[in-house]
Amino acid sequence: MQRPSINRGTSRWTRFLAVSTLLVAGMSACLWTLCARELDGQRDQDRRVTKVVTTLMSREHLSQKEIDDEVSRRGLKTFLKTLDPMKLYFYQADIDQAMAKQTDLDDEIDNGNIQFAYDLFDTFLKRVDERVAQVNTLLGQKHDFTVDEEMITDADVLSYPKDSTEAAERWRKRIKYDLLVLKADKTEGQEAIDKLRRRYENFAKRMKQTKSDDLLEMYLTAMTSSFDPHTTYMSPSTLENFRIQMRLNLEGIGAALSNIDGYTTISKVIPGGAADKHGKLKPEDRVVSVGQGEEGEMVDVVDMSLNDVVGMIRGKAGTVVRLGVIPDGSTETKIYAITRERIELEDSAARADIIEEKDSDNASYKIGVIDLPSFYMDMEAARDNKSDYRSTTRDVRAILDDFTEKGVDAVVLDLRRNGGGSLTEAINLTGLFIDQGPVVQVKDSDNNVQHYDDLEEGMAWKGPLVVLTSKFSASASEILAGAIQDYGRGIVVGDESTHGKGTVQSLLDLGSQVFGLRSAPNLGALKITMQQFYRPNGDSTQKRGVLADVVLPSLTNEMPV
Repeated sequence: MQRPSINRGTSRWTRFLAVSTLLVAGMSACLWTLCARELDGQRDQDRRVTKVVTTLMSREHLSQKEIDDEVSRRGLKTFLKTLDPMKLYFYQADIDQAMAKQTDLDDEIDNGNIQFAYDLFDTFLKRVDERVAQVNTLLGQKHDFTVDEEMITDADVLSYPKDSTEAAERWRKRIKYDLLVLKADKTEGQEAIDKLRRRYENFAKRMKQTKSDDLLEMYLTAMTSSFDPHTTYMSPSTLENFRIQMRLNLEGIGAALSNIDGYTTISKVIPGGAADKHGKLKPEDRVVSVGQGEEGEMVDVVDMSLNDVVGMIRGKAGTVVRLGVIPDGSTETKIYAITRERIELEDSAARADIIEEKDSDNASYKIGVIDLPSFYMDMEAARDNKSDYRSTTRDVRAILDDFTEKGVDAVVLDLRRNGGGSLTEAINLTGLFIDQGPVVQVKDSDNNVQHYDDLEEGMAWKGPLVVLTSKFSASASEILAGAIQDYGRGIVVGDESTHGKGTVQSLLDLGSQVFGLRSAPNLGALKITMQQFYRPNGDSTQKRGVLADVVLPSLTNEMPV
């Protein structure tokens, strides 16, 4: 329902508390009384977070739109699509009942009420149980693969099943199709049946392990993304993972984990990390229990959600975590005590390579290639004025200095899989290749324009420069590529254009918004679009992207992104 507009007399920037981060792109114990419970209904924490999110959306979003009936309608459709994207679980009657509330949800969330999300998710879990029971029945039947049948896989064309009979027929075709796919992959007979049974039973287990924080994130993001696809609510665990990706380090054992048939499985041991130094943990080993310290209780983690297991294994550097591990190829459980360390995520940092070639005159030349996956920056360390904080610009500057020392003739900066990151790093990194001047302009909803310039004299690299881009190069990547192009400082090579994202997001820490303290409880964050950016020449990259000077044939150029 429509509501009166909010007074915006106060400057939007003065309303923010200290923790706000410009982007172009969990707690191990409860610190206060509003702790997470199982999914038995809305928590006080949900109400508090929802109210601050709706307030910030109405006041601070670039569009300056209210949360109204249209947002409510679009948000509900997105939430339903998030839960059941292929229309395999809900009945049409479930959808009709949900849609009857489609113009009420804006009023409910404005009052901090998200009980609707809990009720709908409860219905979803019931339908999942029903479908898994159907799957087990269907897997016990014989399927005639000599009969030609069709199965619609386009969810936009499909309707929801009317009843259990229609749902069973849809699932019969799906199981038949799944068995054919497995047969093509040389898996058939009882092995294929067992594999499918585990697949859908594991899906049901994962859904039942959904926590209140997860549901809140799904529901609020469905609503906020109705404003634009880049505005999202991050739960506390998502926020912590985001911070890890930005600072490129974490405190833990240094192992990548995956979930295989209910077992937390080691997929990779990070070289130089705590687990690597310990020497016993190997890929394909299964973690079946976790204990804290030298004497803490060993907690069974079989069938536990991967996020929960990760949360138990991570911890403060210098502390001990004990893992109950079944080594690959063994049936015996061994206990490994590993002292946690600070782990550097070098695979996500800038990487360099030097390629030596010969030209038509047989003269040697060197090409320095920098692969940059994101524009990362340890924002917390920078905010605390730590002199040694990790950043994209610092890492790339060191690489360029090394290139100069080794006589590199030209540099290729590969941004083809770089979806963005820190606005500050986009500006600073561009400054390594230009000699002072504007890098980007940003405009807010009040049409205030601010210029961000490279103020440092000189260039870290003065030689020939190529910027490689693709449709996956977005946001901060487009700022850099556009500036390099506008200054004539290098050429952009790759897909016809970059992604076409021309907006700036701010990361607003909700704990700080609620409590007014930097050390407030982790309530997650709102990543909200507040500005649009423009190239030095005044052009926007929104939807258009940065057009390549030289287009190279590629699969990504033909992909709908």
